[in-house]
Amino acid sequence: MPDNTPASLADWLIHLEALHPKTIELGLERVDLVRIALQLLPPMPVILVGGTNGKGSVCTYLEAMLAAAGYKVGLYTSPHLLRYNERIRMDRCEVDDAALCRAFAAVEAARGPVSLSYFEFGTLAAVWLFDRAEVDVMVLEVGLGGRLDAVNVFDPACAIVTSVDIDHAEYLGDTREKIGFEKAGIFRPDRPAVCGEVCPPQSLTRHAAAIGADLRIIGQAFSIETGARDWHYIGQREYRNLPNPVMLGRYQLNNAACAIAALETLEDSLPVSEVAIHQGLQSAQVAGRFQILPGQPEVILDVAHNPHAAAALAANLKARPSSGKTLALMGMLADKDIDGVVQAMHAEIDEWLLASLNVARGATAQVLYDALRQAGVRGSIICSDNVENGWSRACERASENDRICVFGSFYTVAQVLQLTGR
Repeated sequence: MPDNTPASLADWLIHLEALHPKTIELGLERVDLVRIALQLLPPMPVILVGGTNGKGSVCTYLEAMLAAAGYKVGLYTSPHLLRYNERIRMDRCEVDDAALCRAFAAVEAARGPVSLSYFEFGTLAAVWLFDRAEVDVMVLEVGLGGRLDAVNVFDPACAIVTSVDIDHAEYLGDTREKIGFEKAGIFRPDRPAVCGEVCPPQSLTRHAAAIGADLRIIGQAFSIETGARDWHYIGQREYRNLPNPVMLGRYQLNNAACAIAALETLEDSLPVSEVAIHQGLQSAQVAGRFQILPGQPEVILDVAHNPHAAAALAANLKARPSSGKTLALMGMLADKDIDGVVQAMHAEIDEWLLASLNVARGATAQVLYDALRQAGVRGSIICSDNVENGWSRACERASENDRICVFGSFYTVAQVLQLTGR
């Protein structure tokens, strides 16, 4: 091997970050050229999962239910919180550094003069690993949009769009109609397409009809009913008295239902029993999705970083009232809809602790402060120059009966996870 071949996973990740001039460049031509060079034409079923929010949860439900049914599952998600290895799992275990280095070396050897973005390189590496391991099924999460996202070079047996709302407007458009069209780009002719939006944009439904996708919309082709301690799924089959998911929040029922609806469409090739569905609901967990850390004061971690996700987080907080105050530790990226997130959250927060994110695109605490004041928040607001200081101040100010809600970015949640040793 050449002397300059990266020797460790850390070295490879540095190489990937420097390889392409743009962090994000949508388009399938480059990644498809390398896919062909790698001879990646997976024979096993592929499930693509896109949407504004809920993608990671739906992927994890699929992984858990399929694994409980006895299948070897390859799961690819992004971004990661603490380790790159979180992005690529087989048999519900993160792949190790050595496997990742082998996969990266294979992609590097195949790409020739083609420049790949960090995400594109990682996507091909993940599928290369799954293909070599001969998994029974691949579950691939869309990174951004859908139509032009790297995972869309692989043909899905079923595609899922969990939700459609405004995010990444500079790439996908500034309306739900524009974004809906981009999300629907993962649908395929004569293949099942599941949508977790009760009222999806017309652009999504029109595109599905135009290409002849078998579109199944929640509230129409399948639905949920809630009980006091359980819930029911009604679709091609009825699953009654299902256990509530381990992941908290009313929206998790929608996410779980999308996973079940997708599995129903694949029952001829990947049959999953009701027992496996029960087991999957009780074992699927994703860090940073209304994650509650044990101990007092209560700490809630949520990667909500757009108004749609923030509204869901606010609803969760309201449904789970605290006997004390609710303190928010918020850090966000500057290109997110900070005003929209503040509007969604401010009614549920008693005290604000704002942290500058010292990463590319990170917003300063002052920018967050200005958004809060503009929204009419007049209570206590404390600014910190980084998440660590903000976390320390939150811990100092919170009494035993209070709770601290950490949100606004994957970066914010990841740093608190590191600080707490979780």
